[in-house]
Amino acid sequence: MSDDTRIPTNLRTLLILEVLGRSDRAMTATEINRSLGLPKQTVHRLCATLEENGFLSRAGDGKRYQVARRLREMGAGLLHNARDHIMRHQILRELADELGETVNYVVPGDRGMSYLDRVETDWAFRIQLPVGTGVPFHCTASGKCFLASLGPAARRRLVGTLDLSPRTAATHTAPDTLLAELEQIARDRYAVDREEFLDGMVALAVPVTDPQGRFVAALAFHGPTQRIAIPQAVARKDLLHAAARRLSTALFPGD
Repeated sequence: MSDDTRIPTNLRTLLILEVLGRSDRAMTATEINRSLGLPKQTVHRLCATLEENGFLSRAGDGKRYQVARRLREMGAGLLHNARDHIMRHQILRELADELGETVNYVVPGDRGMSYLDRVETDWAFRIQLPVGTGVPFHCTASGKCFLASLGPAARRRLVGTLDLSPRTAATHTAPDTLLAELEQIARDRYAVDREEFLDGMVALAVPVTDPQGRFVAALAFHGPTQRIAIPQAVARKDLLHAAARRLSTALFPGD
């Protein structure tokens, strides 16, 4: 579009967010505007306003914009409150019944992974991590699943910014060992927490993706080592992959 009046004023900000949300990388205002055709100064002004209000942030080079916390939280809230939440929770419930363990739907945030939805096991002995709990990227199955979904260069950059503080004796504290495992996870399409976050807890996670294959969330289950060992957890990965495909279909019908 070349005429500024072709796009209603109240839609311009939403269209900017839509363009950026569809991209798998940070974008400059000029790149965003290639799909919109608005006056250059209009796009720069709107992007600056979105940044000032916490919806966008600057990438490392300071020239490109990326989705920020407030927009991610808004997107998560829309997913949670829509009818998709009912379908998603039902899939989690059915998976929890099959596994006999707690199942989690976990999304990335600014400081780590956040539990957006979960179904608890009926076992009296269980490890409780309520909805809204935040956990680190580097020592959880869901966090490593997300990190492995990134391209190699982006993965190295993000790992380089993480605080690899030990949570247990098994936690990765060196970038090289973590990156080596992430390469393997990217090939296997599942991640395992080998008592790296909490002593006595193991977990396994697989990615939930959109129709373009981009990471949306991690689908994970966890349990105490007294009840489940790593080989038993890995043996159940196909059940998680099947449920992840059902989630993708439910979240993106017709795509």
